Amino acid sequence: MEFKFPDLGEGLVEGEVVKWHVKEGDYVKEGDPLVDVMTEKATVTLPAPTSGRVVKILIAEGQVVKVGQTLCIIEPAEGTAAEKRQAAEPAFREVAAMPAARRLARELGIDLSKVRGTGPGGVITVEDVRKFAEGLKEKEAPKAAEAPKTAETPRGAEVEVIPVRGVRRAVAEKMVKAKRLIPHAYHLDEVDLTELLQLRERLKAEAERLGVRLTVLPFLVRAAARSLREYPMLNSEYDEERNVIVVKKEINIGVAVDTEQGLVVVVVKNADKKSLLELAREIGTLAEKARAGKLDVQDVRGSTFTISNIGAVGGLGGLSILNYPEAAILAVGQARKRPWVVEDRVEIRDIALVAVSFDHRVVDGAYVARFVNRLKELLERPETLLL
Repeated sequence: MEFKFPDLGEGLVEGEVVKWHVKEGDYVKEGDPLVDVMTEKATVTLPAPTSGRVVKILIAEGQVVKVGQTLCIIEPAEGTAAEKRQAAEPAFREVAAMPAARRLARELGIDLSKVRGTGPGGVITVEDVRKFAEGLKEKEAPKAAEAPKTAETPRGAEVEVIPVRGVRRAVAEKMVKAKRLIPHAYHLDEVDLTELLQLRERLKAEAERLGVRLTVLPFLVRAAARSLREYPMLNSEYDEERNVIVVKKEINIGVAVDTEQGLVVVVVKNADKKSLLELAREIGTLAEKARAGKLDVQDVRGSTFTISNIGAVGGLGGLSILNYPEAAILAVGQARKRPWVVEDRVEIRDIALVAVSFDHRVVDGAYVARFVNRLKELLERPETLLL
């Protein structure tokens, strides 16, 4: 059977194969890890759809695969021997190669269908594979040498040419799409997080006893989820084809996680129905999986609103690009001690900048301002988030 790259939803049309867990000739059981594919959301592991033998891998590591394109061919374990041969033979009829040549081609990531065989009857030999590999290196070498000689780079200057691949390429493509299609608008305000940080300190030890690391992020998620209940237009997306606004009933909060591979958005489903500790536990688990590159498809699908906690890294704040096709994203900066007026007196308080980027086709600024006012009210009275 042909195992094709499935439609993972969320408008994804392609992914990059980053790692095969099997090689040609291996036997797999249904559900075994088969291949890691990196999408614009995250790296997901696709399981084997059936038990059988992997007879042909068609997309090499580092190559881009489109939705519906065949990743590999698996000879099912069921059926007669004749049926098995019928499934496997077409894959091997494409090329005739010596076993040692096949092994070398796999090691070098070379598509044997592109190699011309010089052996008896056109069979591909080891030497044919080696010559083909050397030819590829010669073709790639001039490109690297020409890179510094661009109009922007002085001759003789030392440069580093970094291929845009994987998560970085996916993020770049999605950001361009979001900025090209969505008219961004922004609303900024400041929030006093003094009481929230104090409450977190009081709860931290008990949370750790329960095996939960309590950060500021679960408070932000819970406050945002509650605010979205009252201001649901920000929990929506604009459908360009039908020219309608689709308001989502579920509140699924996407949380931006900083990983070595780049920014990954994991999704907390039904965030408005979970307690503070439940949110903290789930966010922690998802963040660990993201940094380890072990996210499942469901971990990155279905977000309706996104939060970028910039303050966890540092900085006053920023204006985020929307997580297409969502209508809004919340960015929260670092809480910093500042003089602040409290009931006509000046106190030193922990103040953070909050910024909402929103789709101006969906809502106007006044609606967003009311949403932020409600968000601030909840964050500045954090005990209400425990209820």
